[in-house]
Amino acid sequence: MEDSTLQIKSTLETERFVIPYRIYKNKGPHIVCINGVQQSMAMWQSFIARFSRRYRIVLFDFPNQGKAKIIFGPQQASFSEQVDILKAVLNKTDVNTDATICAASWGGVIAVDFAAKYPARIKRLILASLGTKPNKKMVETIKKGAAIDMKDRSSMSEVLLKSFGEDLPLPVRQKIISQFRTMKEEDLRAFYEHGLFVISSKRLSEMVDLKKIKVETILLNGEKDTIIDLDDVKFLATQIPNCKMIIVKGVGHFLHLENERVLDIYEDILTSHPIK
Repeated sequence: MEDSTLQIKSTLETERFVIPYRIYKNKGPHIVCINGVQQSMAMWQSFIARFSRRYRIVLFDFPNQGKAKIIFGPQQASFSEQVDILKAVLNKTDVNTDATICAASWGGVIAVDFAAKYPARIKRLILASLGTKPNKKMVETIKKGAAIDMKDRSSMSEVLLKSFGEDLPLPVRQKIISQFRTMKEEDLRAFYEHGLFVISSKRLSEMVDLKKIKVETILLNGEKDTIIDLDDVKFLATQIPNCKMIIVKGVGHFLHLENERVLDIYEDILTSHPIK
């Protein structure tokens, strides 16, 4: 394995999107990271610092994240379009079939659908903060946020942080507040349209044929997560054939963003059953 890592920054064009991506390139096992809603590649900064010297890591932004662009059509990518974007990224970046996908929150929904449809494309899923349906707290938060005037950016970020981001370190909280303050109106609108889509959707098990997921799957859930119920995560673990669940003490929905010690758990998973 190379001692140094080459970072490649580029973009790819799909049917109607321009998707920015990065490759931390070396000869190590392949990892693909998938962001949560309205997060960007920046959410994986500490993950990259920890693992990029030993793993070939691919990051990218979906539409309405980071510098991704929508060329034409609706100002939000559909569920199927997001799965297609993931497939296009894997193809463009030459991710091999022994890869691990690490996904956060909504990114996990995209990951499980991809794994069900293309079981030969990856070897493992590590899914953080994923449930099968929005709980009461999530529904209340989305409805409360959607009712706020688009110009009242401070109230929007305050609602989200109070609901499920109170355990984030102050610098991360400040970044989220700044993100909302500078967010384009179309991205903000897409964010809340996505939220309304989530609370109106069926259970994950009705959207995705979870029994078709044949790869090793690990669910990571913070014990203090207010918008994902523990019982729901336990149910999800029974729906995926080769799945185990890890409850992470002392953190909530944002896991490694709240406490970098969570990366020790990723380390254990990646090294205890290494993919060569």
